[in-house]
Amino acid sequence: MGRLFGTDGVRGVANADLTAEMALGLSVAAAHVLAEAGTFEGHRPTAVVGRDPRASGEFLEAAVVAGLASAGVDVLRVGVLPTPAVAYLTGALGADLGVMLSASHNAMPDNGIKFFARGGHKLADELEDRIESVYEEHRTGAPWDRPTGAGVGRVKTYDEGFDQYVAHLLDALPNRLDGLKVVLDEAHGAASGVSPEAFSRAGAEIVTIGAEPDGLNINDGCGSTHLDKLRAAVLEHGADLGIAHDGDADRCLAVDHTGQEVDGDQILAVLALAMRERSTLRSGTVVATVMSNLGFKLALEREGLKLVQTAVGDRYVLEEMKEKGYALGGEQSGHVIILDHATTGDGTLTGLLLAARIAETGRTLKDLASVMERLPQVLVNVPDVDKTRVGTSVELVSAVAEAERELGTAGRVLLRPSGTEPLVRVMVEAADIDQARSVAGRLADVVKSALG
Repeated sequence: MGRLFGTDGVRGVANADLTAEMALGLSVAAAHVLAEAGTFEGHRPTAVVGRDPRASGEFLEAAVVAGLASAGVDVLRVGVLPTPAVAYLTGALGADLGVMLSASHNAMPDNGIKFFARGGHKLADELEDRIESVYEEHRTGAPWDRPTGAGVGRVKTYDEGFDQYVAHLLDALPNRLDGLKVVLDEAHGAASGVSPEAFSRAGAEIVTIGAEPDGLNINDGCGSTHLDKLRAAVLEHGADLGIAHDGDADRCLAVDHTGQEVDGDQILAVLALAMRERSTLRSGTVVATVMSNLGFKLALEREGLKLVQTAVGDRYVLEEMKEKGYALGGEQSGHVIILDHATTGDGTLTGLLLAARIAETGRTLKDLASVMERLPQVLVNVPDVDKTRVGTSVELVSAVAEAERELGTAGRVLLRPSGTEPLVRVMVEAADIDQARSVAGRLADVVKSALG
């Protein structure tokens, strides 16, 4: 069996790759592994379970709840809420485990399971590996000690989670949003209720699109992966900015008043300067992945700030932040982590803080985001190659070195093996888009010939 857990939980086509049986089995295994690790020692364990609005989330939630309760874990069902809300409530309620059912920005047929440890933090790789191992043992018939009678878990619906999470978001705001008009694209997803509520309570005039989830329309032509409707709505309504989330609202991308996209790197740059002013940007450092635009690094250097880069995946950003005590990190895709207020990317919180910066300074988002100039970036996926030889092929290493000499300090090259497919991603940045395309094309040809 290949590794089930990717960089963000277990994902697949619901009822095909990710079945009710698997959801139940993984939940039982998670309960057992955390018990082995001493998480439940001395008390009866509790789990918070939430989901996004996908139709498949209904039966998968039932399976997860059944698995946890059968393993002796009490369950608090919080219903449809964003991933960061489930993480927050796991910590705020003192729960031992959090479970979120969502495939984030993926299309509706997919779904996924994310586990959070006590405090609302994502599980370490070794715990995920152990969960997989125990799940496989149970799947192949290994017996386990099933509680009976009063030992089984109890299941309750926790209705206070919505207001509790919104209050938490508002507590994080440094100032109100009075006078701002904001368009919110909720991707027909998990933030369709909480995000408009939070922005309204903060004083903004809001226009909502993509906020009518029916279980089938999540991410369908809307949200952070489809910004055209948001651009149109911002221009139509003369809004100050637009905010786009993905299906589980752990991402935030933005559109300025002219309809131009503001990506995760630019959002991080804006928030970094705001936090520096408040002396909350610890060590003057931002954490981002190797996929961040070179323009982001150059912008931070001009402002006297430092950038620490990690492997792709917000979990690796978070690990670096926690280990070194940094306060701000994220990804170009819009995962932004403000560690003083969240344990994972929180799209609603990010959008609120971005809007708060506009309200505080009186500057437009276009002006604020101009602190960073995005360099042209070209990404080419090269399929059907031996991705394990990326760092050992003499021909490829030589080609990369030659490309780096050609680009100099005004560009960069990144070759990254896919974590889930037999392909290599070739990313090239340069001051000129034609040069970036030319270099990326040449390197892609070398990858094919050397690793094919």
